[in-house]
Amino acid sequence: MSLSPAETRQASSPPRVVAVSGILFSVLYITSLVLVRLAIPADPKDPGIWLADPAYRNWVRIALNLVPFTGIAFLWFMAVLRNRVGLLEDRFFATVFLGSGLLFVVMLFAAVAVSRGLLETFATPGRLSAESETYVVGRAIAYSLMNTFGMKMAAIFMFVTSTIGLRTAILARWVSCAGFAFGLILLLVVTDFAWIALVFPFWVLLVSTYILIADFRHGGRMIAHGGTATMDNGAAAYSNLRSNHQS
Repeated sequence: MSLSPAETRQASSPPRVVAVSGILFSVLYITSLVLVRLAIPADPKDPGIWLADPAYRNWVRIALNLVPFTGIAFLWFMAVLRNRVGLLEDRFFATVFLGSGLLFVVMLFAAVAVSRGLLETFATPGRLSAESETYVVGRAIAYSLMNTFGMKMAAIFMFVTSTIGLRTAILARWVSCAGFAFGLILLLVVTDFAWIALVFPFWVLLVSTYILIADFRHGGRMIAHGGTATMDNGAAAYSNLRSNHQS
């Protein structure tokens, strides 16, 4: 079955500045995560003194206020990757790609919403958070949403993105292999060492930087589009294979 004219038409490349969305996400996420980790104990059973300390409360408030912009930047980053894949997109991997990425953002926003509720509720002087069952439950929920479920979705996103990068050759092999390694680390270590969560934004920073440099080298043309777009040998071979299969 031949592709329709609409399908064979070259997809418009986003401005190069859009690729900076991944870098922006990394900077915002690292900043917010570092502020939270310095203010709040990593152990969810330890209430800490952050609610009683004005400086720590301000750190947490700044971190929570950065999260909406962090999520928006990540959605733009996902859009850049999908646009780069173009007509080489596989429905199976695309479904996992979108599902894991969107679930990560949902978990991130949900954890921040719970944390913001705890901050506004127990920051009032005279309230003992350590003796409040509501605080204990809310803290455990926020911790599970972000460090257990959210990071697992981030790991799956890294796995599927690296797989797509290998199949379509939109990413260098070493970038994809780094994604597999970092994803495995998130799956196995994040619940024991909370700082490992920084692996995800650093990987996004790596991928974004690679895409930005690749676009400059190709004069702003996306590598993995169908039709008349420029493709490297690996992407072209994969495109021909899919076309023959559809025929």
